[in-house]
Amino acid sequence: MTEERKKDAREKITLGGLVVKAGLRQADRAFLLGVLLEAATVRVGSPEHHRLKVRGGMAFQRDRLDAADAATSGSPVGDDSENFTGD
Repeated sequence: MTEERKKDAREKITLGGLVVKAGLRQADRAFLLGVLLEAATVRVGSPEHHRLKVRGGMAFQRDRLDAADAATSGSPVGDDSENFTGD
């Protein structure tokens, strides 16, 4: 597998993980695409963009906190969260 194909596969796996993280594993594909197409119309820097970015960042923060709690209690939990900066 070429490096470009590996990079593409990794990106798709990461994006799929976001769908799972959002609780949309069982959602209809057409619905998911509609949601993403709607999100693509949100102007970067708009209040709606900021609101959605903060909400996503908070979800990543919760994951980090859950992973930290699990680490101190000895329970194994992975942490694939992104760095959250707010905006």
